[in-house]
Amino acid sequence: MRTEADRACIVGIGQSRFTKWGQIMDSSELELAGRSILDACAEAGLPPSQIDGFVSYGTDRNEPAIVHTMMGSEQVRLSAQAWGGGGGGSCGALALAATAVRAGSAHHVVVYRSVCQGQSFRFGQFHPWAPGGNFIYPFGLFAPPQLMAMIVRRHMAEFGTTAEQMARISMACYAHAANNPNAVMRHRTLDLETYFASRMIADPFRLYDCCLESDGACAVLVTTVERAKDLRGTPVEILAAGQASEKDWGTGPLGGYNMPGHLFTTANTRSLAAELYGRAGVGPRDIDVAQFYDDFSGMVLLSIEDFGFCGRGEAGPFVASGAIDGPDAVLPINTSGGSIAEAYIHGLNLVVEGVRQMRGVSTGQVRGAQTCLVTAGPGTGPTSAAILGRI
Repeated sequence: MRTEADRACIVGIGQSRFTKWGQIMDSSELELAGRSILDACAEAGLPPSQIDGFVSYGTDRNEPAIVHTMMGSEQVRLSAQAWGGGGGGSCGALALAATAVRAGSAHHVVVYRSVCQGQSFRFGQFHPWAPGGNFIYPFGLFAPPQLMAMIVRRHMAEFGTTAEQMARISMACYAHAANNPNAVMRHRTLDLETYFASRMIADPFRLYDCCLESDGACAVLVTTVERAKDLRGTPVEILAAGQASEKDWGTGPLGGYNMPGHLFTTANTRSLAAELYGRAGVGPRDIDVAQFYDDFSGMVLLSIEDFGFCGRGEAGPFVASGAIDGPDAVLPINTSGGSIAEAYIHGLNLVVEGVRQMRGVSTGQVRGAQTCLVTAGPGTGPTSAAILGRI
C-alpha cells in the first residue's frame, strides 16, 4: 500500500499575465519565470529558498542554474529538463518532479515554463538552421501547421472526419475562455460562421484551428502528500505522469515523417495512455475532465481516440454529439480556454488548469470532478501526459 511519502502532489501554482506574443516587453522572460515560481511558493507557504529541484522542458531558455540562484535556494538536489518536441515535455517534466520527490532525491521541486517570444524568436517559426530542416523544407513543411496538417488530412480521408467536427474543439475552447479573466481571447466569441470565414493556414487548418502564440509564464510546485501537510496550499495528487513514444515513431511529424503507417493517424500516445491508466488505477470512464494539448484542433481528436474515450476514427462523431460541450458534458475539455483561446505556454497552463479543477476553483468548473487528464504535445516524440486527482 502506498504511503503519503510515496504519493506526489502539486501544492502550489503560479502564473504571469498572458498576452499575445511580443506584447510583454516590461519584464524579461527570466523575470516572468521567477515571478510565477514565487507565486507558487507563496500559495503553498514555502520559502523560495527551500526549493531544491528545478525542472523544465523543450529547450527552455531559463536555465535552472540561473533560476535557483535567483530563488536563493539553500541546496539544489535536482536540475533537469525533459526532452521532447516543444510542448511534448510538459507532463514529462511533471513526471520527473514527481519521481524525484517520491524517491526522496528532492523535497520541493518546481516545474516552470516562461515564453517571451518578442524578446528572442518565435517557437515554431521557420528557421533554416533548424536540425533536420533540410530534409522537409523542400516539401513546404516549414512550421507546425504544415507538419501536423498532413496527419489530420489523412485522418479525414480515412475516417470521414470533417471541418465542422474540428470546429467543435475550437468553439469549446472559446466558450470556456469567455469565463476566464486571464484568457487572451476572453472577449472573443466563436461560432461556425466565424470559423469558416477565417483564412486557411495549412489545409485543413483554418485560423481558429491553430493555437495562440503567447507571452507568459507558469509554474507548479511538487512535493509529497506527507510534506504538503506542513504547507498551506491545497494539494492535488499526481496519480500518474509519464513520458513515452511508440516503436519507431522517432521525431514523427516534427522530423521526417518516419512513423509507421499504422500509427500515422494517432497522437503517439496509445501505449502511454494504457500505462498511465494502469498506474493510476482508473480508465477513460473515470476521467471527469480533460485538458488536451490543443496546438491544433484536429490533433485533439487524435488524442481523444488514443486515450480511449471513443474508438479509432470515431472522435469526429464523438465531439459532434456534444460530448465535450460545457462543464456538464460527458467529457468537458480545456476548461480555461486551452492553448487555442487562453494562452500557449507550451502546455504548462493546462497543468495549472487541471490543478484548479481538482481544487474546485476553475472558471469552467466541472461539478464534483475527482480526476483530470492532462496531455502534452500530440504527435511529438516522445510526448507525455498526467492524471491528476482530488485528495
